[in-house]
Amino acid sequence: MHAGVNSLSRLTVSALALVAALSGVAALADTAADTAANIGADTGEAPAPAASTPISGPVIVVTGQGLDATPAAPAYSTQTIDRERLLATASGRIDDALLNIAGLQQFRRSDSRASNPSSQGITLRALGGNATSRTLVLLDGVPMADPFFGYIPFSAISPERLASVRVQRGGGSGAFGAGAVAGTIDMTSAGPAQMGLFNGEVMADDRGETSLSGALAPRLGQGFAVLTGRWDRGQGFWTTPESQRDFASVRARYESWSTGLRTVVPVSPDIELQGRIAAFSDKRTLRFAGATTGISGQDASLRLVGRGRWQFDALAYVQARDFNAVTAGSTPASQHRPTLDQYGTPSTGLGAKFELRPPVGGGHVLKLGTDWRRAEGESKENAISTVTGLVTARRRAGGRTDDVGFFAEDDWTLGPVVLTAGGRLDRWAITQGHYQELNPAGTVVTATSVGDPAVAPRSGWYGSWRAGAVVHAASWLALRGSGYTGLRMPTLNELYRSFRVTAPNSTTITNRNPALANERLLGFEGGIDLTPARGVTLSVTGFDNKVRDAIANVTLSTVTSGASTTTTRERRNVGAVHARGVEVATRIERGQVALSGSFAYTDAKVEAPGTNMDGMRPSQTPRIAGSATLSWSPAPRWTGALTVRHTGLAYEDDLQSAPLAPATTLDAFAQIPLTTWASLTLRGENLFDETIVTRNSGGSIDIGTPRTLWAGLRIGLR
Repeated sequence: MHAGVNSLSRLTVSALALVAALSGVAALADTAADTAANIGADTGEAPAPAASTPISGPVIVVTGQGLDATPAAPAYSTQTIDRERLLATASGRIDDALLNIAGLQQFRRSDSRASNPSSQGITLRALGGNATSRTLVLLDGVPMADPFFGYIPFSAISPERLASVRVQRGGGSGAFGAGAVAGTIDMTSAGPAQMGLFNGEVMADDRGETSLSGALAPRLGQGFAVLTGRWDRGQGFWTTPESQRDFASVRARYESWSTGLRTVVPVSPDIELQGRIAAFSDKRTLRFAGATTGISGQDASLRLVGRGRWQFDALAYVQARDFNAVTAGSTPASQHRPTLDQYGTPSTGLGAKFELRPPVGGGHVLKLGTDWRRAEGESKENAISTVTGLVTARRRAGGRTDDVGFFAEDDWTLGPVVLTAGGRLDRWAITQGHYQELNPAGTVVTATSVGDPAVAPRSGWYGSWRAGAVVHAASWLALRGSGYTGLRMPTLNELYRSFRVTAPNSTTITNRNPALANERLLGFEGGIDLTPARGVTLSVTGFDNKVRDAIANVTLSTVTSGASTTTTRERRNVGAVHARGVEVATRIERGQVALSGSFAYTDAKVEAPGTNMDGMRPSQTPRIAGSATLSWSPAPRWTGALTVRHTGLAYEDDLQSAPLAPATTLDAFAQIPLTTWASLTLRGENLFDETIVTRNSGGSIDIGTPRTLWAGLRIGLR
């Protein structure tokens, strides 16, 4: 594992040098003013040259994006969050912005300042049940999930760096489709056209917490570069209710930073090379003094996009990630001393894809391609006695997963009808599985051995498909329908790592399961898209999705001794998670005022005959979720917005014994210009100070963000 990390470090350094060299080439590529004037905006459209200006050669348009969506993309339920909405979030964080899509949820309701990062899995359509992402999250085409745990590092993705976020619900069979059993979130980075030359923001809230961010986006010859940075810090809020605090209770202190460099350079008039490097770090305190978590990472990617007759998208990426955590005893009797030191979880993510769109003609858009993903990592931890403070056990566990996929998809336009069909074939493998426990003397207590069937290498083939149609019945009416299947491999965390959660008078142990099978999706949906008047849109989707062999934390036993309760669970494949429901999205624009809303009603059940969880709702998934934003823009750079969100009743556990009460919150945002380049920014989170229960373990409660007021300055130079 150390050798893999060292190799990754060398590869990352090489990528950094390559991207830096590309930036220098771009800076020297073209300094002529007349050519620079013809450079297109990031939207992909080049301004027309003046009539008196002769065109001496081909016009080069650099977009910094991937290939355009194909004609049948609307066949699947899709919503887009534009840059204006991303920048108008009350918290200024991407996980907050994503909640504008009803039905999208993290495993827990807490945000990325006050949650354990390993619980930041993303899902859609109430197909959750554990903390792993069942939704594929992409940034400029690169999967963002942690290679070991499967969580999304939200603190490394800032809204101000993005041009848009496209959320597609339902399974997918295209590039990196393995893992998209609940949908795909496709984030696109912003360039100079959206950012200007420089933009920055400094904010402070009523608890004295601060946020500082900035982006420099110069055009360099016929390309451009974007250098970004962000730093957040604060004492945090109380996640422990006042009635449950004791001498060791503390606020959820946090500090995080992230930085990145992205360059886009033309290789030819219709081919561009995109490079990206990034690094981030995030440290948090959870509930008790000394109970901390930390994540860090370094990412690098190269992407070659061709927009000629033979369109193509070639991508390669590398990720180095790490996670650490210290768990403290939950009772005053333990003096809240450390019980577990997970001092490192180094992991590596590698991947590549190639997509080709040959010019077949006849109303067809054909996509052919292949992709590869590898995840490897190891959890390293020491168990500690709260009495002596000495290590009682040393544990290591990890492995490797690989997936190679081949895909083909064709969109066929026949007048007002667009048909689409595609297939994907995956070769998956789970290898190098291991776990070992040693006592303080160094004697092996538990370990895998050669030929151990529990961690024997496994592999296989899996075929999936999706198909759909869009009928443009009128200028104001479109009908759509689709069906799909999909695959998700278990994460290394689910396969090999056990963990323990302690609370006053209760302990929950969740055991690993190296024999977990892959999850398999079968889904259908149909919808209607209406544009009854100018500035008015309405989308309604009905769906039926089932994830077979869904991985869940299954309760095996609950033992009570005196005032203390110990619950033992294990990650297991259950029969299925079956979700049926309705999703509604609308937007109404009238001059300076706009109202956008999103609503989801989902009837989700676990199908596990012969177990106590049969017929129960998946953990942490509400039946009802909704969001509505009223915005007002009376003049350029003037913005006001109010957002109300409601999350219905959910349950902490698989047996629905620990309720998470419904919560309704109101957020606000305002931007007021002070000069041509500076604006006053005001934000308000949870203005009515609603109590948001994020965790309920044996009556031990965690709560979410209280009322928080922010004020600051936003600077923009074009």
